[in-house]
Amino acid sequence: QVRLVESGGGLVQPGGSLRLTCTASVGIRNIYAVAWYRQAPGKQRELVASIPRGGGTNYADAVMGRFTISRDSARNTVYLQMHSLKPEDTAVYICNADITPTSGWHPANYWGQGTQVTVSS
Repeated sequence: QVRLVESGGGLVQPGGSLRLTCTASVGIRNIYAVAWYRQAPGKQRELVASIPRGGGTNYADAVMGRFTISRDSARNTVYLQMHSLKPEDTAVYICNADITPTSGWHPANYWGQGTQVTVSS
């Protein structure tokens, strides 16, 4: 069964950097659109960055110029490189992807469990 597993979160000083990794489990036929969301306590989940199925990248205004989303299709992995981190970036970061498993022929949407990013002095 398809699973998305995030890693790379932690505590970082303001102005610091982190790289988040999301790896899909084995049994993947194809991965289409991928995205990173984040959710802070008491706030709604928001889209941070995405790579649509057709290519290119999209970013939330709040992270534009500071975050970079990328993917390594051969490794079934998506990354979020974060620079110049601010306290307001503190949230649980969650991986999302449209995936067709080897057990089927139709894509479905999957969510990871999330990884905590805390930006604080």
